[in-house]
Amino acid sequence: MGGSESRRPVGFPAERTSFVGRRHELAEAKRLLAESRLLTLTGVGGVGKTRLAGRIAEQLRRAFPDGVRMVALAGLQDEAFVPHAVVDALGIRNEAGRRPLDLLLEHLRDRRMLLVLDNCEHLDAACASLTGAVLSATTGVRVLATSRHRLGLPGEHLLDVRPLHVPVPEDLTSGSSAAARFPALALFADRAAAVVPGFEVDDTNQEAVARLCRHLDGLPLAIELAAVRLRALGIDQLVEHLEDRYRLLTGGSSDAPPRHRTLRGAVDWSHDLCTPQERAVWARLSVIAGDIDLDAAEAVCAEEDVRRGDVLDALADLVDKSVLIRLESARGRVRYRLLDSLREYGRERLRELDLEVVVRRRHRDHFVWLAEEFERMWFGPAQAEIADLVHDDLDDYRAALDFCLTTPGEAQQGLRMAGSLWFYWFAGGAWGEGRHWLDQALRAGARPDEARARAQWAAGLMALIHSRSTALLLDDAPGDPGRPEQGDLPPAPMPPASTPELLSTAPELLSFAVLNRVELACTLVFQGRAAAAVPLGEEAVSLCKARAEQWTRAYALRTLALAHYALGEYAVAERHIHACLRLPYAVHEPLNRARSLDLLAAITAAAREPERAAVLQGAADRLWRDIGRDPLEARKTGRIRTGERRARRALGDGHFERAFQTGGTLTPEEALAYALGRAAAPDPARPRTEPRRTQPPQPEIPGAQSLTRREIQVAELVALGLTNRQIAERLVIAQRTAEGHVERILGKLGFTNRSQVAAWFSSGPGHRPPGGPPPSP
Repeated sequence: MGGSESRRPVGFPAERTSFVGRRHELAEAKRLLAESRLLTLTGVGGVGKTRLAGRIAEQLRRAFPDGVRMVALAGLQDEAFVPHAVVDALGIRNEAGRRPLDLLLEHLRDRRMLLVLDNCEHLDAACASLTGAVLSATTGVRVLATSRHRLGLPGEHLLDVRPLHVPVPEDLTSGSSAAARFPALALFADRAAAVVPGFEVDDTNQEAVARLCRHLDGLPLAIELAAVRLRALGIDQLVEHLEDRYRLLTGGSSDAPPRHRTLRGAVDWSHDLCTPQERAVWARLSVIAGDIDLDAAEAVCAEEDVRRGDVLDALADLVDKSVLIRLESARGRVRYRLLDSLREYGRERLRELDLEVVVRRRHRDHFVWLAEEFERMWFGPAQAEIADLVHDDLDDYRAALDFCLTTPGEAQQGLRMAGSLWFYWFAGGAWGEGRHWLDQALRAGARPDEARARAQWAAGLMALIHSRSTALLLDDAPGDPGRPEQGDLPPAPMPPASTPELLSTAPELLSFAVLNRVELACTLVFQGRAAAAVPLGEEAVSLCKARAEQWTRAYALRTLALAHYALGEYAVAERHIHACLRLPYAVHEPLNRARSLDLLAAITAAAREPERAAVLQGAADRLWRDIGRDPLEARKTGRIRTGERRARRALGDGHFERAFQTGGTLTPEEALAYALGRAAAPDPARPRTEPRRTQPPQPEIPGAQSLTRREIQVAELVALGLTNRQIAERLVIAQRTAEGHVERILGKLGFTNRSQVAAWFSSGPGHRPPGGPPPSP
């Protein structure tokens, strides 16, 4: 990996308020990370460790050519899933069900990367074990952790993140800007101005603001909670109310450290100022492990005392009180975040009311329902959106599954959820996690049922897809020694008759039926009966097109390409691979890109284009490395033997290696453009410091003429499944500008949602009447 895209910090929450102070800590953190490979930011909850880690990462990103990645651990409860969370955050695909830690260490071994583990304190043993393994197995990876206490590893450096500096009375002088000199006052002034426009710290109020910040011990979270109260109280009233509260608090527990009592007092105060309905919603929201959307909030919070229609108002009020953070719109839907300290507080309240199990069961029921709905929708046009939605809530699916497996009598629901999520585990190359949940559910007492049978079927099918169709088949090119004869294997079942009535079956069953056809076609090619495989593959593609489905269609197109490759029909094989690489969801899926480039390299070599084949193979190997697959291990499976042998024989070792390494310099976008014939490979003699951005050609699609060149670019990125923020980052424009482009595209084409744009962009000429949008998905 390389270039500005890979170096941009990934996984950090966007900064929606100004960053105040911390100059010393920033400088010290950079110095310590230069000296040590492990730095842990320690400090009390609410002191700003996560925010500081994000700013450190941003300032150091250019020092790490393989990127800066954050792994948010606050939503995890089970230490066993720490390696899974890191693998997922790095985009590594565990398609073979290997131990995630082994996969992670392979992926990181030769990389120069900063890995940020955020909120380690409740998973300290697992975080320490993983960090120690990573540092032992690599030389170029550094780890920045945030925790309330040290990890306890050799060579660990600590940076104590202390509360913001607050002035004593003698520090305040008339006519000077106290806020400019003291970060605690600057933070209060900034947050207060957000609720009372024009608020400033000046000679008339600086003493009161300083006194308030001293009572709050300079804790950023406590200061932010207090600043919100200026909407209802003047600064002097605010200080008076706060002093009364802390006079009352002095009679409380003396065992807790002062700063813990301070934060608790500030949170208690905010809680007391909430209405009973807001308090109930706050407590119930604490069971949601990740960011919160309205549907989940309504499902979890609605009860006799809180009507479903009142939940949105309560969320808005909690945002106003700084209990919730309103996040930027994602796919047109606003989400909310409950800070970890406030989630812990809410969970305590829920336990005091003896409602935790009841509310967690409602949480579980909502995500079981979502999983089943997404499974029904999967075989259709919304796959990219569904995959993103499941990924957005992955911590909550895991939390719900954990509840099912640790609560007596709930294992059957866990089996039901894990079985419904088969499409996510396997399409995303993470079927090892799916099998983990299924096996755990059975051990917890779940009975084998339809969900188990369906999930086992999917697991077996995906294992075959991953292990055979792209590994062994590439060795079976015509005329190569070692090609299996039909008698070497038991014959495949005869192809089933065409079944148009399949289109009237349940979508989840149709998905299995089409996958069966593709797998049967794949088996026929492997048995040397490629001609018999072609009609099966064509029928599968036709069924997928009828439902605007892309994931299975990509697999069917690759299988058709394999069949024609085995038949020596290289031009037809290449046409099918190109069709596969033009599918927006498939292009966005790294496993599909890598497999398709592998096969295209073999086809190109067979068609006597050895240099092109070598470049494509180099690009494919880079993609395998980027998703955590060792190219050397992939070579052992025979994945590239045929194409590489042919290309090496034609070019000679030196020429082949130069072309191969040229392919390895291509970004995924450049590799795609090269594979489709849209761009030439770069000159290997020319140094490249940043990846070149290729401009997508204007597609020959009905209605495209109404869009500007920039809108065509945005439409292609929408079709790839990117959010408005990701589009803005890719094109180096403001997010608001990207949102405007998307709105204009929808208006010009007469569409109502992004899925229609994706279907339109991928359809190409001839698939729709000119000038008319496709039907709503």
